[in-house]
Amino acid sequence: MKVIAVNGSPRTNRNTATLLQEALDGAKSRGAETKLIHLYDLSYKGCASCLSCKRKGSRLNGLCAMKDDLKEVLREILESDALLLGSPIYFGNVTGEMRSFLERLLFPNLSYNEGERSTFKGRINSGFIYTMNVTEERAIEVNYEAVFQGNRNLLQILGGDSEILLSCDTYQFTDYSKYEASRFDAAQKARVREEQFPIDRQKAFELGGRLVVSSM
Repeated sequence: MKVIAVNGSPRTNRNTATLLQEALDGAKSRGAETKLIHLYDLSYKGCASCLSCKRKGSRLNGLCAMKDDLKEVLREILESDALLLGSPIYFGNVTGEMRSFLERLLFPNLSYNEGERSTFKGRINSGFIYTMNVTEERAIEVNYEAVFQGNRNLLQILGGDSEILLSCDTYQFTDYSKYEASRFDAAQKARVREEQFPIDRQKAFELGGRLVVSSM
């Protein structure tokens, strides 16, 4: 059993990466082999619309034809048993790197044939962890749910179920006094960091464990 986690944050040791590592620890506790990939360490682009993946007789088998740092990562994911994704919400959506990654992973497996949604023959269950500066109430007001459910729907191209985990009102700066950010209550942010983030970490650990069990 192999579980791969993909970090869509530019930071390798903050909120998103921490929760992904917790999820991997949960998967490992269930006996899984795990790996964490940081997208910002790779050089790649989004889909170039070459449509090689849609040509008749293609031997790509769901693998994007573009040759860059992402190619072997995609191959490894398509051969894995479960997938964990993580991204902060930037400007109302996942990071550009995460979006480009999703294009490259999922579009080659999207079928253009009538009556068939996916060409992927396997089953990869997934979990998507989202971190965000806004509160859960504000996330509902601005309809972030559309983003979360949209990605969940896309991940079903891989034939499995997809679970969502939210970590809201995250601690963004190490010292709020150094930034133009008066709309945020630094003391409240610190309380959330101290009280809620450990709960989110536990939820991530449990998510990783469930993902392994559901993929067996």
